[in-house]
Amino acid sequence: MIQMFLNNKQLMCNYKYMKRQLLVFCIIGLMVLISSQVVSQVDNTINKVVIDAGHGGKDPGALGKKSKEKDIALAVALKSGKLIKDGFGDVEVIYTRKTDEFIELHKRAHIANESGADVFISIHCNANKSPQPYGAETYVMGLHKTQQNLDVAKTENAAIFLEEDYKDQYEGFDPESDEGYIVLSMFQSQSLNQSINLAQKVEDAIHTDVGRKDRGVKQAGFWVLYKTTMPGILIELGFLSNLKEEAFLISGEGQDKLAKAIFNAFKSYKEEFEEANKDLKPVLNWVEPEIYYRVQFASYRKEKPMDYRKFKKLGDVRMYKHNGMFKYTNGNNIDREQTVNLKAEMKNKGFKDVFIVAFHNGKRISEDDVGKLMEGKKEN
Repeated sequence: MIQMFLNNKQLMCNYKYMKRQLLVFCIIGLMVLISSQVVSQVDNTINKVVIDAGHGGKDPGALGKKSKEKDIALAVALKSGKLIKDGFGDVEVIYTRKTDEFIELHKRAHIANESGADVFISIHCNANKSPQPYGAETYVMGLHKTQQNLDVAKTENAAIFLEEDYKDQYEGFDPESDEGYIVLSMFQSQSLNQSINLAQKVEDAIHTDVGRKDRGVKQAGFWVLYKTTMPGILIELGFLSNLKEEAFLISGEGQDKLAKAIFNAFKSYKEEFEEANKDLKPVLNWVEPEIYYRVQFASYRKEKPMDYRKFKKLGDVRMYKHNGMFKYTNGNNIDREQTVNLKAEMKNKGFKDVFIVAFHNGKRISEDDVGKLMEGKKEN
């Protein structure tokens, strides 16, 4: 009987271990799939932004003495969106919610991805067990460097538990599990540098224009940022647990100032991005397409020399500039299948974040443009 009990106990342990390993494997597989996707702004302009007011409906978010996070987030989101709409006639503003309603996290990301947005801005408020902390902080997707960053992500992701089918929608991800965050935080968005740039502009504007404490740009595993495929940030406007800051956050004047700061940051980001990419022309509809495929393996803010140590393992390294970044590829094949094989070889050499990009006449093009060019060739 004792031996049977021990055997059953061992089986249960093995089952739990295998279940945990399967969860990690599934999430890693999903990460590889998403990180291999290439997001391309064909016209090199920013003309669509999604503004996400955190929480809502049955999910109040953080609670202050006199306020709820969901109400402040919505007020600032609507004010920010109006400023952007009024300031830029060419920019479409999309809201994940415009009223006090509960929107699931996965639906928020779906709204952003489905709309083809160029920027995603999620607005929240913070809280702490201590009434002392105050100030704004802006997050991008990535590795949490401190327990505090992880705690903030867990708090915001806890909204998942309010969804009836959360186990199916989030591929087994548990917002309370440290293991899930270890895997989630390994994901690095292809748009990370752009997200950091926008986040820093928000922090600078809140500090300079509004006079609030700047707690800096931080990284953590937020599900809503993980699932969006464009540059995205999550702003914590301030602490509702700090009485003085709560009073500022619930005031009309405070909300107006914060909305203006977000607008100023967006304006600066949009103008800087479009200036850096003004010489890149749209790539559509050539008569005789000659499409080449390469494997992209690195992206830097500053240009690297071709004899850079990381490039020495590779044969045909090329650089192109895209979205203000210097990006490096290996190979240059007409045959996509050869490029798929090259990608596998590069992974074996230790290059983890690799994916295939297409070029025509020396310009990078999207998969949609590849399809259009190939269709045009068939018709001719």
